[in-house]
Amino acid sequence: MTARFLLPAALLLALAAPAGAQIQSESYKFLQAVKEAKGNEVIDMLDRPGSNIINTREVTTGDGALHIVVKRGDDKYLRYLLQKGADPNLRDGKGNTPLVLAVQLGQRDLVPILVAARANVNLGNASGVTPLILAVQARDIDLVRTLLAANADPDQRDMMAGQSARDYADADPRAGAIAKLFADTPKRAKPQVAGPKLR
Repeated sequence: MTARFLLPAALLLALAAPAGAQIQSESYKFLQAVKEAKGNEVIDMLDRPGSNIINTREVTTGDGALHIVVKRGDDKYLRYLLQKGADPNLRDGKGNTPLVLAVQLGQRDLVPILVAARANVNLGNASGVTPLILAVQARDIDLVRTLLAANADPDQRDMMAGQSARDYADADPRAGAIAKLFADTPKRAKPQVAGPKLR
């Protein structure tokens, strides 16, 4: 009697597996095509009716297509993927957004493209390290200016050291110009949170 129920269950699993494998393999093929800069394949996959693979993430690293093209500094691919609806705030397995990676890897030309696509300049990685903190640590005053102009918060603290971009600049004797820039940038008023009224 048990064998009678096991056979249909095994048959259902066998039939369901190919559909799942097709979705996974389509995503895998897409990310491989992006990695290998196979433009025609990428265009064909994204132009298919009902395609929803643009924000696919790699299973092991969590990298999406934007992470891949930022790592190689490919501004053309970056623009194309953003136009096709890629999420500029998609996080990889370490919580890095494409903007965090662009700053971290010194891909300065990609930062304005991501900012124009509404990348959140205050979104940090899993450790709370923001693009502005990374720019300060790299002592890149031009990048600091770019991020401040995009409304980056110099007082947002990371989670590891509890330090802000302003704190890191003040503590680094070689970042005097950035510290001066921050000194000329007023601290933001923190919103007041209304609590219950006690009688």
